[in-house]
Amino acid sequence: MKTIGLIGGMSWESTSEYYRLINQYVKERLGGLHSAICLLYSFDFAEIERLQTQDEWGVLTDRMIAAATTLEKGGADCLVICTNTMHIMADSVQENITIPLLHIVDAAAENVNKNGLKVVGLLGTRFTMERDFYKDRLKQKHGIDVLVPEREDRYTINAAIYDELCQGVIRKTTKQKFFRIIEALITKGAEGIVLGCTEIPLLIQQKDVSVPVFDTTTIHARKAVEFALG
Repeated sequence: MKTIGLIGGMSWESTSEYYRLINQYVKERLGGLHSAICLLYSFDFAEIERLQTQDEWGVLTDRMIAAATTLEKGGADCLVICTNTMHIMADSVQENITIPLLHIVDAAAENVNKNGLKVVGLLGTRFTMERDFYKDRLKQKHGIDVLVPEREDRYTINAAIYDELCQGVIRKTTKQKFFRIIEALITKGAEGIVLGCTEIPLLIQQKDVSVPVFDTTTIHARKAVEFALG
């Protein structure tokens, strides 16, 4: 079994889901008392959020590279960034390590393509929905068109992620807001919905939505196990 390196703590709420899912999938594959071999570098998310808000992406990139190299030196055979947003600097991280970074967008796209979908709606932080790193990778590398919510709805989603989900707060009123936003994307032509924030699956599941939902936390965790046991 290979060792999985996890960069987490952004937030710990979703990182704990990664740890649970990775160990669950290893047990499903190997049975008995088996669990995953993994290393975790966990950030203080308050510091990360502050730097995001201040647009200090250069500083954030340096910190992510430092975390990645620490995990590689510790014996990790692959790297998993346990958040969608911080894949903004995924290419820079990969350039500074020799082990493979398992990109969350590629893992999501593989599942979208398996379902034969060509257009998806993307939910995530404001950075994920508004910057090109996610949408362009889906389109240019995987041939998937992306729709994002209107500006006011993007801010509603972003506030829910940082003020509620990252702090373990689940509200029915927020869930209803997400339903409305998702339905608007479906009306515009979205054939599926990518939950492009690892906290959103704490709120929205497949049973809630009429089109295929792609839970990037689950998809990414499963990809890590496939690599570790490959």
